[in-house]
Amino acid sequence: MKVLLLNGSPKASGNTAAALAEMVKIFGEEGIEAEVVQVGHLGIRGCIACGSCHKTGRCVFDDGVNEIADKFREADGLVAASPVYYASANATLAAVLDRLFFSAHFDKRMKVGASVAVARRGGCSATFDQLNKYFTISGMPVASSQYWNSVHGGAPGEAVHDEEGMQTMRTLARNMAFLMKAIALGKEKYGLPEREKGIATNFIR
Repeated sequence: MKVLLLNGSPKASGNTAAALAEMVKIFGEEGIEAEVVQVGHLGIRGCIACGSCHKTGRCVFDDGVNEIADKFREADGLVAASPVYYASANATLAAVLDRLFFSAHFDKRMKVGASVAVARRGGCSATFDQLNKYFTISGMPVASSQYWNSVHGGAPGEAVHDEEGMQTMRTLARNMAFLMKAIALGKEKYGLPEREKGIATNFIR
């Protein structure tokens, strides 16, 4: 089994990386292959609603999002982790996720999602809610932990001293591993849930 972890921080060795490293350690113990992709330092532009992906299934801008989509397609789970900027996720990670979920048209149902927010002080719960929305619109079960998935640290390296935060990451990874394994067994025995043809409505009458 595979899990893809997106690091939305521009700092390769910052506190967000420390939070993900704690999860990667547990995934290894659970026999799950984990790959961390750092995206926070990339020059990723936002979606321009061109609609090209509806024809090709890939984003028209080949700046790394399509490569991430290929990895996501093969993964059983996805972790989106971000430092908190103004009580929200890093804008680069948000751009990646907007385009990734909109342009990649493969079936994401029953891939397990988890979001992680890292902050000096406040804004974690708002960022946590923001990131979870990508999963819940896509039929992806969301993994939970013993607390909201957040870690605190300001200066690089401080996060490892947040003992509760690090424990939250370990619990999250164990719960996510269990969900991925359980879903794999369920799919083998029962398949995926029946999917109705989509209905799109708006408020223009």
